[in-house]
Amino acid sequence: MKRIGTRRAAILRSLLGVIVAVGVLLVPTAAHATPSPSSIEKQIDEQWNKLEPVIEQYNDVHNQLIKNRAQLNKINKRLQPLQLEVDLAMSQVSGMAADAYMQGSPGMMKAMLVSGSPTGLTEKLTFLDQIASHQRREVAGVAKLRDKYAKDKEALVTLTDAVAARDKDLATRKKEIQKKVDSLQKLRTRAYGAAGANDGPLRTGPCPVTYTNDKGGRAAQRACDLIGVKYIFGAEGPNGYDCSGLTKVAWAAAGVHLEHFTGDQVHTGRPVSRDDLYPGDLLFYGRPVHHVGLYVGGGTMVHAPHTGDHVRMAKIDSPGAITAIRRPG
Repeated sequence: MKRIGTRRAAILRSLLGVIVAVGVLLVPTAAHATPSPSSIEKQIDEQWNKLEPVIEQYNDVHNQLIKNRAQLNKINKRLQPLQLEVDLAMSQVSGMAADAYMQGSPGMMKAMLVSGSPTGLTEKLTFLDQIASHQRREVAGVAKLRDKYAKDKEALVTLTDAVAARDKDLATRKKEIQKKVDSLQKLRTRAYGAAGANDGPLRTGPCPVTYTNDKGGRAAQRACDLIGVKYIFGAEGPNGYDCSGLTKVAWAAAGVHLEHFTGDQVHTGRPVSRDDLYPGDLLFYGRPVHHVGLYVGGGTMVHAPHTGDHVRMAKIDSPGAITAIRRPG
């Protein structure tokens, strides 16, 4: 009996072990906690701080491409009439050379009347050398035009090669940037849902806080008028803006031209201190600089934050530490 009891106890212990093991497997495991909006925003900010410098490089390349194409068109317009002028001049030179060969220059004609026709080889060579000398004097202006044409053509070829290289680089960068932007937008949509991705106050109060009817004030008013327009990287309106595209358009309303690139804008105008902030001043962020906003008074700016967002008002310290402040105009 004792042996049977011991055996039963062993069986019971084995069954108990199986039940416990199965029980552990069947107990639901705790689901992963849904990331908080603040943690998602932190991830977006970290990714965006890496992405925005690339976007600004794209703006710089694109800006240079536009300038190169404009210069290319300018050279083309200059070369066409120059080519016609050179062709006409060379045609006249050819006719002059033929006439000189047949008739000779006045001095040569006089010499021929005295000494007779140049029938020997030496006389012919002397005659042709004199014609060549006479021709070189006559075509000096034409040669100068021809040299200018050759120089312009060489510059045109170099410029065309540079434009082609920039265009190829631009296409590659644009494709890579778009993938990253799409990835960020999907992250925002998962965190908030498509409908809620743009929630939040875009206008925190009167904008500009204090209106001034000068260049800075007009730039600030224009930036305020664009609140609510969506962020689109590389855009300068009318359907969307990125950070430097927004400030460019805002200051254009005041008659001041800015390049569509923070790296250029940070050198425009003159530097001012934080204590001397005035509506229209440009606030720069990042090292190297990759974000810019426009001051509208009351410690507030208008800026285009990042993909999935809109042009909005924000406290001037919200993107991080201010790197530089410039006053255009």
